[in-house]
Amino acid sequence: MTSPEWLKPGLYGAVIGAIAISIVGFSWAGWMTGGNAGKLAKNQAQEEVVTALVPVCLELSRTDPDRIAKLETIKSANGFNRRKAIMDAGWATAPGKDTPDRNLATACLAGLKIDV
Repeated sequence: MTSPEWLKPGLYGAVIGAIAISIVGFSWAGWMTGGNAGKLAKNQAQEEVVTALVPVCLELSRTDPDRIAKLETIKSANGFNRRKAIMDAGWATAPGKDTPDRNLATACLAGLKIDV
């Protein structure tokens, strides 16, 4: 059985076209794999939760009876130790959780107008 003359160039063209459209799609058109889409969705959800919990953190800091002492401790700490200090103060612990959240602590520092 013989194949038509156009079959071989047609198949090459289809394969090269598929490769080219894949490169363009993943590079410039914003296509992504399911795994990367899942990671992106998880990160966005976590950012939204942190943003929603910042007012809770600020309220905890506002109503804390030892607010002045804890703020002095936080302000006297340097660099990332400020984040640890706000976590130790208990203000970066979300309701219903036992452990503080680092991202919430960073956002709370920004809300308190304390640079990291």
